[in-house]
Amino acid sequence: MRGIWTAQQIRDAEAVLLARTADDALMRRAAFGLAVHACRMLAARGVAGSRVVLLVGAGNNGGDALWAGVQLCRRGAGVTAVLLDPARAHATGLAALRRSGGRVVDATEATVGAGLVATADLVLDGIVGISGKGGLRAGAAALVEAAAGVPVLAVDLPSGVDADTGAVDGAAVTATATVTFGALKPVHVLAAARCGPVHMVDIGLGPLLPAPHAHVLDAADVGARWPVPGPTDDKYSQGVVGVAAGSATYPGAAVLATGAAVLATSGMVRFAGTARATVGERWPEVVATDTVDAAGRTQAWTVGPGIGTDDAGREVLEAALQRDVPLCLDADAITLLAQHPGLRAAVHGRPVVITPHAGEFARIAGEVGTDRVAAARHAAVELGVTVLLKGNATVVADPDGRALVHPASGSWAATAGSGDVLSGLIGALLAAGLEPWWAAGCAAFVHAAAAELAAAGAPAPASALQAAIPEAIRAVRSAPGPSAAG
Repeated sequence: MRGIWTAQQIRDAEAVLLARTADDALMRRAAFGLAVHACRMLAARGVAGSRVVLLVGAGNNGGDALWAGVQLCRRGAGVTAVLLDPARAHATGLAALRRSGGRVVDATEATVGAGLVATADLVLDGIVGISGKGGLRAGAAALVEAAAGVPVLAVDLPSGVDADTGAVDGAAVTATATVTFGALKPVHVLAAARCGPVHMVDIGLGPLLPAPHAHVLDAADVGARWPVPGPTDDKYSQGVVGVAAGSATYPGAAVLATGAAVLATSGMVRFAGTARATVGERWPEVVATDTVDAAGRTQAWTVGPGIGTDDAGREVLEAALQRDVPLCLDADAITLLAQHPGLRAAVHGRPVVITPHAGEFARIAGEVGTDRVAAARHAAVELGVTVLLKGNATVVADPDGRALVHPASGSWAATAGSGDVLSGLIGALLAAGLEPWWAAGCAAFVHAAAAELAAAGAPAPASALQAAIPEAIRAVRSAPGPSAAG
């Protein structure tokens, strides 16, 4: 499990480290790592003779780019630094680049700068650092626009993207890859599509960092916790999950949520609802009844997809709440919580996971805003439940303050019925004994992996995502470890 630290946490740790090191030593260490990754990006055409353009701002990221340019010059690349604020460019880095044979131009020479960028083999984005706020100014934005089609390596983060929230408010860089220093920042997971693959260079910050702001799960974390049957297990000991989903209008929700629960573990699944016949035809191993009250004993319930928000839907949710077991509440169940304060009070403090998308979140906890981690964390405390905030970057927050972010590699899971599959996975993991935060986090990881497997580069429906669950589980189970527990 990897940590994520805010910009302020990083700045505080860097200040301590800088006080212990010689001038520019830390920057040169970071720049060497940056240059190594730049060379890798240039490997196909060769570093010697390549054309590299540095977009250099006033901060330390600009200095990192300049010192990396020195390394690239020594390897035979033709390096040009385009200075966006010449008077504030890092002085020693700039002098070193000139001594190494690098060229320097002023960004105010718009035509010259844009032409250099457009014809480069690689652009290093050192415009703005982790303290930057808002979109890029016009001059920088024009240079970034000129880089369309040119590989861009971001220094620490893509300029114009907020370090702590991943939000973009105006023009910003979309990087081919990013090299960061010392630790992951929220931007790297909340705006993964802007960052590309993120490579971390160790500059010695580790011992100086405080507790992480949030975490990212690795496959090994998920694989170590995913339930598998032991030699003495039977269908009951592995966890029995109940699923209350679907209706005459939405039978597919029942099929998708129930099927995901079946495929998630080797335990047992009970279904309750008017879609029992449809579920039984598709999943004959499921024990199906008409109502929650008629279902047998379970260790958890998934409730909500397609049950409706009328009195009948409310009765289903109330019946599940009367069971003293963990719950995953999705879709219509979340709307019912928002509509009925009594139901909302009934889940507070219980082992419950809710899985809202942004619209459902707004109904029950207010608008998400730009800081998804803060919003999910606040809602978890206020509602007294674990919150899984859906999105391209899924956030899971627990009432105890823990938060994790799962950055999806694509948007393949953004399809009708995908959320039903996720809720079935969570319910099965709750029934198997995982605590809500881990159940939600592990389910989100496998759900995203299954979506990517099902898509294989082309759109795929939720039923295909569901079918890919076993392959995704096998992948996490075979992932190399160990991983640090959290």
